[in-house]
Amino acid sequence: MTYVPEELLPATRRALLHRLAVAQSEGRAPSVVAAVVRGGRTVWEGSRTSVEGHGPDGGVQYRVGSITKTFTAVLVLRLRDEGLLSLSDPLEKHLPGTTAGEVTIAQLLCHSAGLAAETPGEWWERSSSALRPGLAEVLGEEPFRHEPGRRHHYSNPGYTLLGSLVEAVRGRPWEEVLRTEVLEPLGLDRTSAHPQAPHAGGWAVHPWADVLMPEPLEDLGLMAPAGQLWSTTADLARFAVFLARGDDRVLSARSVREMRTPAVPAEAGSPQAGYGLGLQVLDEGGRVMFGHSGSLPGFVAGLWVSEADDLAAVVLANCTSGLPASGVAVDLVRIVAEAEPRIPEPWRPLPVAEADPAVVAITGIWYWGTSPNVLRLLPGGELSLGPVGPVGRGARFRSGPDGTWIGLTGYHAGECLRVVRRADGSVEHLDLGSFVFTREPYDPEAGVPGGVDPQGWRGLDQ
Repeated sequence: MTYVPEELLPATRRALLHRLAVAQSEGRAPSVVAAVVRGGRTVWEGSRTSVEGHGPDGGVQYRVGSITKTFTAVLVLRLRDEGLLSLSDPLEKHLPGTTAGEVTIAQLLCHSAGLAAETPGEWWERSSSALRPGLAEVLGEEPFRHEPGRRHHYSNPGYTLLGSLVEAVRGRPWEEVLRTEVLEPLGLDRTSAHPQAPHAGGWAVHPWADVLMPEPLEDLGLMAPAGQLWSTTADLARFAVFLARGDDRVLSARSVREMRTPAVPAEAGSPQAGYGLGLQVLDEGGRVMFGHSGSLPGFVAGLWVSEADDLAAVVLANCTSGLPASGVAVDLVRIVAEAEPRIPEPWRPLPVAEADPAVVAITGIWYWGTSPNVLRLLPGGELSLGPVGPVGRGARFRSGPDGTWIGLTGYHAGECLRVVRRADGSVEHLDLGSFVFTREPYDPEAGVPGGVDPQGWRGLDQ
């Protein structure tokens, strides 16, 4: 039977509360609220506040800033999955008339379009959206800082373009599309474009004195798809489960896996391992995590998921700076993962439908030249090919047309793996993008490019 995670141990719960309390105290945040998800459900919630007896809970809204971008990316991937656009399409094809029409939708999603990080003019997060009534004001006269496709450069205007793209294709406002296509199906009824009581107020805390002042609350207008949303830890916990598992009512597991696959490397010196399609990817000491950080004047936020540990954490605080919400969320995942490691599912034989004898027959050791590799049949019907030792290229494959297999990861992503058979139907070798894999090193009976020396393997005369 499937292992259902029990409640966290008291020592783990105390360690989580201690980390949150230290963050609130040292970060001097008016309030902070957090949640940890394990096995698809919330197993811990905590909060700290500067006001006696008024601690927030999982139903109090905070502004989540750039976590909004992940929601916008989900909407774009839905359009792709419906066949209404391709990620390789230039923006101009679906949103004509901008000064950035040459960039592709994929480049906008992964911040490699070369666009400026911010809008021209006043700081958009703290000024009226009336200053940016159209995309011309969002982009300015010189929208590019780099050649499209050459490097990762985080761009808030890029996600404004994606929100306008959604509106152009759907023919409805971004906020309405988000509500009907994502928020309502996932049951995120406390996530909204504008604050709904109960919600936290945003504060700026003086850097050198324990005093504070309220931050202005601006409607971001066209910039909303880059950072407008308000949400709660309870809603974001459910959203984290969706990002880990998918939900066919919104986006398939395959598409959310694509979102969290790095599409571009991070900037040099960045702690990120890369950026996917609307999701940041971190490598924290060998623990790969995906999610997003967020900040707007008065608020900081972090949502991070470790698929391998089946854990996620959400942290929200109402201060402009001081409390590293993303770092705290990562720490909460680490605390649980180290204190209570995930118990693996029991091994089970494959179901009959996935145990194709012809596929089972090609598993085992295959040699690329002299390098041994293992081909394995995985649950779900995928194949994995990887080196026997620590050096070599690994990849997963899904079945394709005509008995071929299509690479999903690594160097061989998108490449075709073919089983080459002799006239009698027996397997001669595997062909992977012109690489020949044989059952023996340089098998003379297989079609090894360049042929095999007829004298075969031999020692060296002394």
